[in-house]
Amino acid sequence: MCETCGCSVTPGNAHSNPARAGGMVVDVLQDLRAANDRVATHNREHFDAHGVLAINLMSSPGAGKTALLEATIVALRNRYRIAVIEGDLETDNDAARIRAHGVTAVQITTGNACHLDAHLVHRALHELPLAGLDLLFIENVGNLVCPASFDLGQHLNVTLLSVTEGDDKPAKYPVIFRATHLVVLSKMDLLEVMDDFNPARAAEALRALGGDTPMIHTAARRTPKLGSWLDWLERELARPRAVLPRVRRAGIAAAAAVGA
Repeated sequence: MCETCGCSVTPGNAHSNPARAGGMVVDVLQDLRAANDRVATHNREHFDAHGVLAINLMSSPGAGKTALLEATIVALRNRYRIAVIEGDLETDNDAARIRAHGVTAVQITTGNACHLDAHLVHRALHELPLAGLDLLFIENVGNLVCPASFDLGQHLNVTLLSVTEGDDKPAKYPVIFRATHLVVLSKMDLLEVMDDFNPARAAEALRALGGDTPMIHTAARRTPKLGSWLDWLERELARPRAVLPRVRRAGIAAAAAVGA
């Protein structure tokens, strides 16, 4: 994993590098967070100035983020001007899929970094026609941990949970599910063959985190089911943009403190 979020610092290796020992790693990571947040604020100012709704799309790998985006583009491209920023460690496969639908897509390859950050997104913004957009999706790197810790300047977080995963994911990965504004239960068309996944248990695990985050059901491929998702997007597009996101991120200092 990467060095920029502290996920490579564990109780077993923190002592091996003086720069990681004691409170020094905490200070370094806090500085990184502060620098990231300054750029995120700048990104959000760009979005607000151009009236663009920016959504950070997060999930584990293979949960169906790109498929959902493709289906969304097909459904909304005649009504809204859409663009996508794609984040992956390598390849531009997902960006190519988006471009095939006639939509601008900027690929960010992070190398060994397990998340996008505000600096990477800011660079990508220079390749986007913000003045001509209504909606920007930022498809984060597939990971249920680190993406929740970095503000990108987005207005909203959306987290996908696929029925091909465990229905206890909100309990196992509480940080990202607490940080999200909407949980999208994806690949519902596969539920009939995934008899170990119970949507009610997933909803219960989400409620147990203490919030009121809504969960909607979608399917983007065999039997498309997008009504609730499209309705949610329409409502959010109608809201004022200049509102800071309700994001409760993991404390980077707390993550690093395991080595203190």
